[in-house]
Amino acid sequence: MSGSADTPSGLSALDRPNSYIGRAVPRPNLTRLMQGRGQYVSDMTLPRMGHVVYVRSPYAHARILGIDSTDAKAMPGVIAVVTGAELAQVCTPWVGVLSHLKGLKSAPQYPIAVDRACWQGEAVAAVIATSRAIAEDAAEQVIVDYEELEPVTDMRTALDPETPVIHPDLGDNLAFERKLDAGEVDRAFAEADAVVDAEFVFGRHTGVTLESRSVLADWNAGEGRLTVYQGTQAPHMMQNIFAKHLSLEEAQVRVVCKDVGGSFGIKVHVYADEMATAALSKLLRRPVKFVADRIESFATDIHARDHRCYGKIGVMKDGTITAFEIDDLTGIGPYSMYPRTSAIEANQVVNLVGGPYTAQNYRARARVVFQNKNVTCQYRAVGHPIACSVTEGLVDLAARAIGMDPAEIRRRNLIQDDAYPCGSPSGLKFEALSHHAALNKLLAMMNYDALRVEQAELRQRGIYRGIGLASFIEVTNPSAAFYGVGGARISSQDGVTVRLDATGSVTCQTSITEQGQGSEAITAQVVATAIGVPMERVRVILGDTDNTPYGGGTWASRAAGIGGEAAWQAGKALRNNILAAAATILQADPATLDVVDGVVVDKGTTRQRIGLDEMARITYFRPDTLPPGFQAELMATRHFVPRQYPFAFTNGVQASWLEVDIETGFVTLLKHWVVEDCGTIINPQLVDEQIRGGVVQGLGPALYEHCRYDESGQLTNGNMADYLVPMAAEMPDIEVGHVVSPTLETELGAKGAGEAGTAGAAAAVANAVNDALSPFDVLITEIPLTPELILKELKRF
Repeated sequence: MSGSADTPSGLSALDRPNSYIGRAVPRPNLTRLMQGRGQYVSDMTLPRMGHVVYVRSPYAHARILGIDSTDAKAMPGVIAVVTGAELAQVCTPWVGVLSHLKGLKSAPQYPIAVDRACWQGEAVAAVIATSRAIAEDAAEQVIVDYEELEPVTDMRTALDPETPVIHPDLGDNLAFERKLDAGEVDRAFAEADAVVDAEFVFGRHTGVTLESRSVLADWNAGEGRLTVYQGTQAPHMMQNIFAKHLSLEEAQVRVVCKDVGGSFGIKVHVYADEMATAALSKLLRRPVKFVADRIESFATDIHARDHRCYGKIGVMKDGTITAFEIDDLTGIGPYSMYPRTSAIEANQVVNLVGGPYTAQNYRARARVVFQNKNVTCQYRAVGHPIACSVTEGLVDLAARAIGMDPAEIRRRNLIQDDAYPCGSPSGLKFEALSHHAALNKLLAMMNYDALRVEQAELRQRGIYRGIGLASFIEVTNPSAAFYGVGGARISSQDGVTVRLDATGSVTCQTSITEQGQGSEAITAQVVATAIGVPMERVRVILGDTDNTPYGGGTWASRAAGIGGEAAWQAGKALRNNILAAAATILQADPATLDVVDGVVVDKGTTRQRIGLDEMARITYFRPDTLPPGFQAELMATRHFVPRQYPFAFTNGVQASWLEVDIETGFVTLLKHWVVEDCGTIINPQLVDEQIRGGVVQGLGPALYEHCRYDESGQLTNGNMADYLVPMAAEMPDIEVGHVVSPTLETELGAKGAGEAGTAGAAAAVANAVNDALSPFDVLITEIPLTPELILKELKRF
């Protein structure tokens, strides 16, 4: 980056004395959390607090004929039993649509079902009691009379004329459809030397966050204010939604997000039971708390990735890819999730397929259908694993068809690193990516050629190992052009306020949130660097709509790129204000001063002039000694939102080295590599942790995770005994490398890194499994890659 006004020529704005940018410093909240002093919603207790347990439908689709709560209400400790019709008088329904997704439709959804239950697990009544145990016992005494209705469970037949329409008012079960046709696709396929196709199938899975969803709502009738303590990624979004649907002004609602035990997109949505909890607090005029147990989490946390995607690719003998084509079908449950919608993932699949490659001929169709299963929506790396798996699976098929090495075909087709800025056939705009530098670095890290030699030698001994590659692009730093145009009150900006206190320390209030990814750490690093104070003297406050500037929160890998830039600009502004005050005290020119380690110094020589503690003492307690007309302002607020590009795209490449036991079908992960370009790296350790965590979250659905439903819409493995998640014993060593291409839209230059690992992991594993099984002429395009599936394809049973 070029130099700025407050740095010497040739240095970037980040080259500050004692800079924390690029340093792996410990998280400020580490000691507190390691001592078990975290503050989670489930730990909180308020006076007169009631605990709510929801009576949930055992059927995927059923009409509610009647609810008998007489026995439950008579039990000691029961405060109330509330039905959907009663709660509808307090909370208005919502519809999960966005205006820029043309044609998207959904039915109104209530916090508790009123007439029909539309998936197994939908709440049909609420029992509030003085303890969770009493509420659970009373819930068993609520008798619900159902008329079971025919469920829609198979996405492949959801649009057939003979299939029931879940919401008759909508006309059919089609929630959304998008078509795209760019270039000359038919001609490109006709002229290709080889055309290959396949259907890719992706099983539903979910987040399995360490801390389940939880909310504690407290309606104070005396103040006319609702305070909601919630594990959420977007406090200001939730503030707006609680106010809107509970008929309150936004100023009447405060959302407080303290510690959160993981989110991954799970906690960025509006859940009916959480809205019901807030409505119950207002109805009963007392605090009400809901904490989902693990069974409820499986049945009601959003699911993701339920896709069947047909893909087709054309290729010339020299390896040139001529065209891509996809037809994606996905099922989203009975509603489009509010307010971000369940159509975004399919829309992202259309946007991202073929993204890293030069081919400009691209045809796509995506259809999103309703079904009587739990709602699906946005989960870590929305749409990316689908798009990457289809794209990279097709690229490997093309390589196989013409007899070319998988690394070589990528080298011949990836967009050149000096070709930017440029665009994709789907209309994406790329500022600066580094596919070739990333691929070259990855191949060197893994010693690709030697690994191929080892693979061939092992095959001679009956040991089948595979190498899988996957290039990817990742959406980060979404601008207002993403949600701002759609009508939903989802802010794409972030704000930061910084204040110098009377002892020379800094308090920072930021609109981004912390779910374990290190937001508090990177904010402190940026602010400390921008101002010039030791990081341990920066206190970060986040997750409180009463005490932080308005902003979007944490989702879509945006905290560092958007919130970090707001922190940088606020820190710079405060440093300028500090220097103005110090210059007045010292009778010096502010341009000749700087702040280093909490002391105002002469710029260049770093001769100490006055400590921030002494300067703050004078300005706060003896302003009468300052010249007339001068008022020190030791506080600054700045907001930031990207404007030049709708997204700051990152890129990277992953590789998997694994072994398939052809007798048992078991896959052993041996090593995984990632090279990622997330722009400026603020904290290398946190970035690498995020990438490794993302990889694990991509390996899970590749091999283990799958929400399995039967034909009647019953979730058959909604528990930790039957739903498999990857554990430490299953995970390989994950080696991470970086290429750095800062975004020039910000001084900080940071993009995002939170979803990169998830984007390409499943694709790399699937390609590696198919590479391992290539001697058997086997092709598997379905995940999870279970032993049963592998043995079936090998015809071992």
